[in-house]
Amino acid sequence: MTQEKKNYALPIAMMFALFFMIAFVTGLPSPMGVIVAKQFGASNFESQLGFFANFIAYAFMGIPSGIMLKKIGYKKTALVATVVGFVGVGTQFLSGQVGSFPVYLIGAFICGFSMCMLNTVVNPMLNTLGGGGNKGNQLIQFGGSINSIGATITPMLVGYLMGAEAGRTIGKANPALFLAMGIFALAFFVLFFVNIPEPHMKKNTIIEEKDKHSPLSFKHFILGTIAIFVYVGVEIGIPSTANLYMTKGLGMDAGIAGTIVGIYWLLMLVGRLIGAAVGAKFSSKAMMTCVTTVGGIFILLAIFLPTSIAVNITNLIGVEANIPINIVFLVLCGLCTSIMWGGIFNLAVEGLGKYTASASGIFMVMVCGGGIVPLLQGYVADHAGYLASYWVMFACVAYMFYYAIRGCKNVNTDIPVE
Repeated sequence: MTQEKKNYALPIAMMFALFFMIAFVTGLPSPMGVIVAKQFGASNFESQLGFFANFIAYAFMGIPSGIMLKKIGYKKTALVATVVGFVGVGTQFLSGQVGSFPVYLIGAFICGFSMCMLNTVVNPMLNTLGGGGNKGNQLIQFGGSINSIGATITPMLVGYLMGAEAGRTIGKANPALFLAMGIFALAFFVLFFVNIPEPHMKKNTIIEEKDKHSPLSFKHFILGTIAIFVYVGVEIGIPSTANLYMTKGLGMDAGIAGTIVGIYWLLMLVGRLIGAAVGAKFSSKAMMTCVTTVGGIFILLAIFLPTSIAVNITNLIGVEANIPINIVFLVLCGLCTSIMWGGIFNLAVEGLGKYTASASGIFMVMVCGGGIVPLLQGYVADHAGYLASYWVMFACVAYMFYYAIRGCKNVNTDIPVE
């Protein structure tokens, strides 16, 4: 058993590195949305199209990613994903050179294919290496902590690079894009030489033709895919719309706004570290019930509290700044969204056995919610205001609360999974 753990240490570390890449590249549309809003005069709805392009790719690539995972394994799937990711970020860099918003969206779309493939690899891999159950959830929470580091850096770095409002162009984000391409290139070469276990490859050749069931035969999995759809929308929509609110609505400096949004992702890191620490002691069900309750309360406070109440955060960010208390509660939501992905994934695949790899591919399709839900929120923000748009977020959190307390129960235990 000891030898097994030693053999798995490097693959686990590599999965953590891929978590960082997913967060860094996926987080780019948030500060880039502020740039295109200025450079191209985009509305709140249009400025969210970067997220839409990135996440809608999951709808196209989710199932193929699951098939790739079973046919060519974790390692080759990850290698293909890093190459595609390099091309996607390179296309975004090109959009800055030619000054084209459509080219930028194409780059975000290509990046989405890469992120989908990487997500398909890292989540079932970490869950498998952790042995499923609470331990599998704990390992995903640790990976999520690394993910939060990348997500924290992105808005802060790009916000700093933007500078004054008059000079905000896609070209200003080039250093961040170069960093992303460098990470992809490095990861490709490291992955190429790393030995990664392939637990699902040897089990699927005969089963697939004869099996009468699939992950969709499990009601708790179907409800879990919906939970993932709305969750990714919440995780992305809360900070992205807050960024637009501060820069467009309040006229705040992009660097300061990016730093505040970075705190949201930093709190996700804190939450995931706490989740990882207690993950072996508390069930995913209990943790999800807790964070959806608190998160819903934070969103309601952000909606209803008067914007005239200001909070001085100068000591926190090192720059003179006063923000409405509503922003504070939106940022605090990071503590709640932090463990939702791992919790939902763990609950949804519990008891799926041999269907786990296929389930991961279906899960990735539903990640497209990260592009659709914020787009809906942007539409509401255009017509009803920024804070009113957070009713969309509250509705999503309410559904996840339902999933945690009732929808996650496996009522299809009669289906053989070995």
